[in-house]
Amino acid sequence: MLDFASDNHAPVHPEVMDAVVAANDGSVPAYGGDPVTARLEARVRDVLGPGATVFPVLNGTGANVISLMAAAPRWGGVVLSDVAHANTDENGAPERVGGLKLLTRSSTDGRITVDDVAAWAGDRGNPHRAQPAVLSLTQSTELGTVYAPEDLKALVAAAHELGMLVHLDGSRLANAAAFLGTGLRELTTDAGVDLLSFGAAKNGGMIGEAVVVLDAVRPDGDAAADATAGTATLAPAHPLATGGPAGGLAAAVPYLRKQTMQLASKTRFVSAQLLALLGEPGSGADPLWLRNARHSNAMAARLRAGVEALPGGVVRVVHPTEANVVFASLPRQAAAVVREQARFHDWSAGETPDRVVARWMCSWHTSEADVDAFVAAVARAAETG
Repeated sequence: MLDFASDNHAPVHPEVMDAVVAANDGSVPAYGGDPVTARLEARVRDVLGPGATVFPVLNGTGANVISLMAAAPRWGGVVLSDVAHANTDENGAPERVGGLKLLTRSSTDGRITVDDVAAWAGDRGNPHRAQPAVLSLTQSTELGTVYAPEDLKALVAAAHELGMLVHLDGSRLANAAAFLGTGLRELTTDAGVDLLSFGAAKNGGMIGEAVVVLDAVRPDGDAAADATAGTATLAPAHPLATGGPAGGLAAAVPYLRKQTMQLASKTRFVSAQLLALLGEPGSGADPLWLRNARHSNAMAARLRAGVEALPGGVVRVVHPTEANVVFASLPRQAAAVVREQARFHDWSAGETPDRVVARWMCSWHTSEADVDAFVAAVARAAETG
């Protein structure tokens, strides 16, 4: 059966599987004290900056919850999009596990704006309100759009001006970078992001993601900007952040990782996957994360072009296609017919009761033949429906 339900459905990329097998060599210290994790730590510093600190974890929900807990006090709130994964698809984990209030803003094609950040300024210092402590952005967004580097920098600057730290949910960061033609650092460290949830499973990995503390390596080289230079001094959002983030957030994450049951005893097998995606230094080839993301993005673009070419406008794409997903409105009856041949999810109600918005997700494993067969199935269903 064709599968356009989720990039999580894709198999593990062979290069990742090979890396896991290679890591299965003899006995090594547990809980990250192994040579594979040491190589990952060095590679993350190569890619994201010399002060970046990586903490492998088991899944994306864990990475997000740990990041938000590290960045916010118990009285803190998290500003984020209404469609953010942390708000809609983590079963209340940030609230129940992290004890944090989620402060949502309505998005446009999944993105929020500087005005959405500024909207919470009036709650600062009000004991009756959860204090806005963290801005959490998703790159690429849940609706398949991306934040351009200049927009990302503006959002980060607005949050820092209010004393908020910035977390980036990068479960599909690779797809955003591939679309924009940037490296990973341009969308994280160079934009001033403080904490990153780095995704692997949606881009060829098996089990495992990572929390990466980035705030020690902001472009200005200092966590607290010099007020005398005309920029605002950042208010630390968490007691552990005082005295500089390198000794704050990075010091907090190991304890939170264990407390939230995200510390793998055999961390080397998680680290091996991340290392395979990031690539070894000096190889000369594009890293696997980029190759996989380019391919899945290209398959989504091919899929969009295919359904948009169908006659009669029966299928209507409803969001920009900038990453590896297409959102399209089509008749419910046609969607039901296509679902007999392919897996995919309904996303929301359509513009009329007889229509539905479907989400069609591509992965590194999606082939051109898969896309063409799926488009043909949609065409047949649209003709008969």
